[in-house]
Amino acid sequence: MRNGKFQAESEGLNVVESENRGAQPLEMAGKGFCMLRVPESPIAIRALLAGARRKQAGWLDLLRRLVLTESPSDDKAAVDACAALAAAHAKALGGRVKLHRQRAFGNVLEVRFGSRAKKDAAKPILLLGHLDTVWPLGTLKQMPFRIADGRAWGPGTLDMKAGVAMAFTAVEMLLEVGGLKRELVLLLNSDEEVGSPVSRPMTERLAQECGAVYVLEPAQGLAYKTARKGTGNWRIEVKGVAAHAGVDFEKGASAIRELARVVEKVSGWTDLKRGLTVSVGLMGGGSKTNVIPAEAWAEVDVRIARKADGARIEGRFAALKPGDKRCALTVTGGINRPPMERTRGTVRLYHEARALAAELGFELPEASTGGASDGNFTSALGIPTLDGMGAVGEGAHARHESIVLEHVAPRTALLAALMAGSFGPTGVANSSAERSSRR
Repeated sequence: MRNGKFQAESEGLNVVESENRGAQPLEMAGKGFCMLRVPESPIAIRALLAGARRKQAGWLDLLRRLVLTESPSDDKAAVDACAALAAAHAKALGGRVKLHRQRAFGNVLEVRFGSRAKKDAAKPILLLGHLDTVWPLGTLKQMPFRIADGRAWGPGTLDMKAGVAMAFTAVEMLLEVGGLKRELVLLLNSDEEVGSPVSRPMTERLAQECGAVYVLEPAQGLAYKTARKGTGNWRIEVKGVAAHAGVDFEKGASAIRELARVVEKVSGWTDLKRGLTVSVGLMGGGSKTNVIPAEAWAEVDVRIARKADGARIEGRFAALKPGDKRCALTVTGGINRPPMERTRGTVRLYHEARALAAELGFELPEASTGGASDGNFTSALGIPTLDGMGAVGEGAHARHESIVLEHVAPRTALLAALMAGSFGPTGVANSSAERSSRR
């Protein structure tokens, strides 16, 4: 150790204990926000990038194994096999593995890295992802895992096994150079694609132990996600009165006609300025063309940008009444995921990430999206949550699902840099501006 500095090498990484040099001004575009340059990280940023590039072959092999282990949400055995693969990899890295066994869905994997958090220490960081996919078993026959045109292709590559592999690689890099200064909790859920019915309580419990949440879902273009809409689903069922359409028309009460009124009514609740949309995506009813339909149904998708709109829209659905008193309505459903709003804590995380990305040589935009993730749950609890920290690509849930390989190393290095210590002493992410103001 010389003059407060030391150096070590592992996998091409130079570890430097930097002096406290303070924050240096850095002009950044941002409405009403003065951003300052991030002080040196304990690990040189460029060394992290070099290390990520050195490890890309290993990362790609892990991705291949994860993708070849197909894991549709509705096949418990398949998801369990993928969780077992991830657990074995975590153990090889020295992670403390805990498997939350489930009956109806795949097992949920929790892994902890680094020293156990003490009461007076900085709070842990939660890395949040999922191993289940939308693709049924056998999809690999039509969508084989392959490398072509600068991309990795295959079911679940983008959503979101590449992000899982990136997290493992970032953790491995930090462990090798002693750069993990706080406890990391990696939670890989098994049911995210079907609404997280069993994993949500675990996600929320672990998030409340942590100072920040990094969600490994794919990027929005090149952007990290600082806001997501909340989601809700409803089913509307109408019971009418059947009758012969020619002989006893007046004795019938059409469930389809009543449903049409309801569909028109709920569709009118859409308010684009508020980010509220109501979409009737499925509907059906009737039995024969010459029978007044006695039954009809519709399924409705709702998206909300503001938490307060959740209770309002639930109240509106609960208050629905039939226009034809001979018909009866049954309405079920509700808000499944609250919105991930662009909170001050999340904005702080994003500005930390953007400044570090600039040090790595690339721009990092932010974005909001109408899709939801498990990050919606953690954000709604008030935990600073940054999303879209996984791979860059396109075709999630589509036949052309793929990731762009050139972005993997820089974004893995960024993830590692954030985990290495761009946080304030309380474990809650603090912007460089705030750190400077306390000096």
